[in-house]
Amino acid sequence: MANSVIQLVPLAIVAGMFTLFIFSGLRSSKRQATEYGFRGSYTGRIGIGAGIASNWMSAASFLGLAGMFYLKGYFAMAYVVGWTGGYVLLLVLMATQIRRFGKFTTPDFVGFRYESDAARTLAALISIIITIIYCVAQFRGIALLVSWLFGIAYIPAVVVGTSLVVSFVVVSGALGATRNQKLQYFVLITTFILPLMILTRKLGYFWILPQFGYGAAISELQQQFGFNWSEPFANTSLFEWFALCFTLMFGTAGLPHVLSRFYMVPGMRDARWGVVWGLFFIALIYWSAPAYGVLARLFEARNGLNLNAGGADAADMIVLSAATLGGLPLWAVGLLAAGGMSAAFSTTAGLLMTGSASFSFDIYPRLIRPGASEQDKVIAAKGFFLILAAVVMVLAFQTWGMIAEIAAFAFALAGNTIFPAFLLGIWWPRANATGVISGMLTGLVISFMPLVAGNSIPFVSHLFPLTSSAFIGAPLVLFVMFVASLLTAPPSAAIRLFVSRDVHNCPEE
Repeated sequence: MANSVIQLVPLAIVAGMFTLFIFSGLRSSKRQATEYGFRGSYTGRIGIGAGIASNWMSAASFLGLAGMFYLKGYFAMAYVVGWTGGYVLLLVLMATQIRRFGKFTTPDFVGFRYESDAARTLAALISIIITIIYCVAQFRGIALLVSWLFGIAYIPAVVVGTSLVVSFVVVSGALGATRNQKLQYFVLITTFILPLMILTRKLGYFWILPQFGYGAAISELQQQFGFNWSEPFANTSLFEWFALCFTLMFGTAGLPHVLSRFYMVPGMRDARWGVVWGLFFIALIYWSAPAYGVLARLFEARNGLNLNAGGADAADMIVLSAATLGGLPLWAVGLLAAGGMSAAFSTTAGLLMTGSASFSFDIYPRLIRPGASEQDKVIAAKGFFLILAAVVMVLAFQTWGMIAEIAAFAFALAGNTIFPAFLLGIWWPRANATGVISGMLTGLVISFMPLVAGNSIPFVSHLFPLTSSAFIGAPLVLFVMFVASLLTAPPSAAIRLFVSRDVHNCPEE
């Protein structure tokens, strides 16, 4: 969407928003290793929910989801059902129990529960890989917005966007970036819904709750232009829909930066209610994303334009296109751009800090520099943060797919590896180190098999789609973990007693 013209008004709005975030971050900047991506201060149940929602509202949610609805109609509901269903899964099966383990990172949990440094290191490496893949999707969204704001080509926009992300975290501080998430969610919800209200009001729809008013646009598309947006499986199969839906569900319950939200709450009720509030805040965005996709298609149809004439880049920027085609003032379009940048920056900061924490807390002091001090860990975290940002930047030069599709691959990897490790670790005391290592390695093979062998073995791509492999992959991994655990020695009596007594029979706090 680069047009060689600097968007001055939207750029000023974006700059003002980040100035606010930076000043907020400077007030709470810390240099303790315990605050650098490992732990955080308690912010209340609503605050936990807002932090979850802000950390979750990535470029895939703010930009990519609307693009998927614009292109694929009802099929994109798999993203909404899968992503929100994953939080229900967390609420029912894992949130309370994770808090009872009292660990602060995903590798820390795996290492403690399975009593294995090898399992801990493998979990840390998988967390870093997930971080890289998910960040590629975020960097793509940031680059598309930077390209539009500054009127530059995509590749230079990736470099500029990377510099902005790194500068934002360095200037505002690691803890500032995480505490900003409540403020960022307020910005997100305002910048996403206010322009939608203006759009639906201009069209004469019910605009006070635009999530319920855009149904008239669906009817107009079908009756006047023959575009049946709500037909469930027009261009896909039931298997593909369920595979994507359940992969995103399992992946949501296995993303390291999502799971880390439950390590830092003071009690089990706080963990549970944090998820409930997070679901509510997330739903406000997800109810609105389909409207942008539908309205963009309606405006194009009215103007005689072809569906997705601009390709994947145009589809990922359809939120801005809907606002522009709908005749919104430039300041309203600028609000959407600011919201998209905030969503991508918030998630990217959380992801990169989670990845750097996995290295500096779980790998660096154990394998590289035993006995490292707190300050050494901070330095290692900052250095690896920069390395991760550089790696993601190089990968983001290539267009791997749409934002939501790249993100879905990260979810598939999390669903095939971290989710089974947590699920059996919480609910089956007999699960052991051999089982979890075998399971996570199997999950890695399943996740990358479509990428490596999908072209030569079509059956692989059909059974394990790149973005949807956890539908069958996660149950297979659970089976491998179960069998491998039964065939080898059980974990220590102490850890089995801990799981049975302290995790499941502990009174509510």
